[in-house]
Amino acid sequence: MAEQQFQAFVEAVEQAFDQAVEEGSDQQLFISSYLSGHFSLVVANALNAKEHCLQSLNDKMQSSLAMAFANKELEGGDQDQVRALWAQLFHQFA
Repeated sequence: MAEQQFQAFVEAVEQAFDQAVEEGSDQQLFISSYLSGHFSLVVANALNAKEHCLQSLNDKMQSSLAMAFANKELEGGDQDQVRALWAQLFHQFA
C-alpha cells in the first residue's frame, strides 16, 4: 500500500513539473526545474533504499534544499519560491 501511494505521489509531482514546462512562465520553469533536480535525486535514493514513506521523502527534500541554500545555490527570493512550490506539491499530492 505504501509503495503504491509513494509511486502515485511521485507520478503526480512529475506531471506537475511537466505541466510547468508546457505552460509555465520562464520563472516558473526555472523554479520547477531546480526543484525537479532535487526531487529526482531524493526519490532515486528512496527507491534504492526501498523506503516508501512520504513523510521521510518530505524530510529529505527539506534537508536537500536546506543544504543547497546554505551553499548559496539560489538567491533568497528564488529560495522562497522553491520552498513554496515544494510545500504546495507535497500538500496537494501527499
